[in-house]
Amino acid sequence: MTERLAARQVVALLTDGSSFTELPAPERGSGPDGPLAWQGYDASRARAVERTGEEESVVCGTGTVGGTRAVLIAFEFGFLGGSLGERTGDRLEAAYTYARARRLPVVPLVATGGSRLQEGMLALTQLQRVARQSALTREADLPQIAVLRDPTTGGGWATLGAGADVTLALPGAQVGFAGSRVRPPDADPAAYTAEAQVAAGAVDAVVRPGELRAVLGRWLRLLTSPSTAPLLPPSSLGASTLPATGWDAVQRARSPQRPRAEAYLSAYFTHRVAISGDRCGGTDPDGMLCGFGEHEGRTVAYAAQTGTATRPAGYRTATRLIRLADRLGIPVLTLVDTPGAANDAEAERQGVGAAIADLFGSVASARTPITTLLIGEGGSGGALALAAPGNTWATPDSYFSVIGPEMAAAILKRGAGEVEATADQLRIRPQDLVELGVVRGVVEGA
Repeated sequence: MTERLAARQVVALLTDGSSFTELPAPERGSGPDGPLAWQGYDASRARAVERTGEEESVVCGTGTVGGTRAVLIAFEFGFLGGSLGERTGDRLEAAYTYARARRLPVVPLVATGGSRLQEGMLALTQLQRVARQSALTREADLPQIAVLRDPTTGGGWATLGAGADVTLALPGAQVGFAGSRVRPPDADPAAYTAEAQVAAGAVDAVVRPGELRAVLGRWLRLLTSPSTAPLLPPSSLGASTLPATGWDAVQRARSPQRPRAEAYLSAYFTHRVAISGDRCGGTDPDGMLCGFGEHEGRTVAYAAQTGTATRPAGYRTATRLIRLADRLGIPVLTLVDTPGAANDAEAERQGVGAAIADLFGSVASARTPITTLLIGEGGSGGALALAAPGNTWATPDSYFSVIGPEMAAAILKRGAGEVEATADQLRIRPQDLVELGVVRGVVEGA
């Protein structure tokens, strides 16, 4: 497990030089032993102050991380377990309000065990205040990037952590809604870790402390650089000549030698960072690549299919990506390459139809420009959901079809010998797609 650092140590680890300036703490009076008159509460607070040097469980201020100014909210776990009370809520509200007034991103550095018992339901209701501040900041189109430290549990995880746009975590950090003292006795402790939350699609990445400033700085630069100019599609990396027949187009698109999404993304971006997971318990790392990168000095979001059948979690992750980019004013590049959506029983149980519908909706309603390049197989609605209406392009080694030619022949009760002719009838070649108005054009090589 990573060493548990104090709030100001984490701030010093992340900020450039002496750039951190603490925000003034709001004043709040209270009676003896707090709002519930909990006997011994004042003494507990006094010991926490002496032990940590802090007056409350959060330290809030502004600082630059990798050259980008942000509002930092650092929890001090040594102060009553980093718990949230009324005064904590006051500080959090003031920090979010300050960020919105000055158009700054918010970076919660979370380490908390949950709400403060000595303040009862008044402590728990601070989560509603925090949730509202996060929602207002989201409506203001400002990014929120959370860093999960050890531990991140309870309401702090369910608001500041899981509610952020991007969630990073330190290795081995305890992350979960249930803290260690309230879980079932037979619960697997490995399920309550940062690594497990990445696997479950709830955290984007685990980042080592020594790399955190650079990674967080890159995220902040990318997410605070809006652009309204539309994108040109990437150049083709594969075949330069058009296919002669429909079946030729299919064979080219299915060739193991054809460049896949990873090659296109590496050629297109100077550097990039990935988001992972659909925030609903699923990931599709083998089917959908999503994130943000820099292309010719501007930030571009990307959602790219990898040539396999796309799982429901892959569609949901792409939807999450497009909605975030749309809110932040960042253009989107999508790469279409799939034989179709996963259609096994598990995919149906995971709601593949609803996931595809949601992606269709996010693409259709996006205000930010979306550019699509068909780089391989375009298999039915599972491919079309990721394609921008009116701004989709194709490479010479790609095809788009209402359904695969083999399945089309089967539906028409044709034999295997008629598959190739069926492919021609479907008019799925790139040049056919241009003539039909399905794609804008066929891109050439660099």
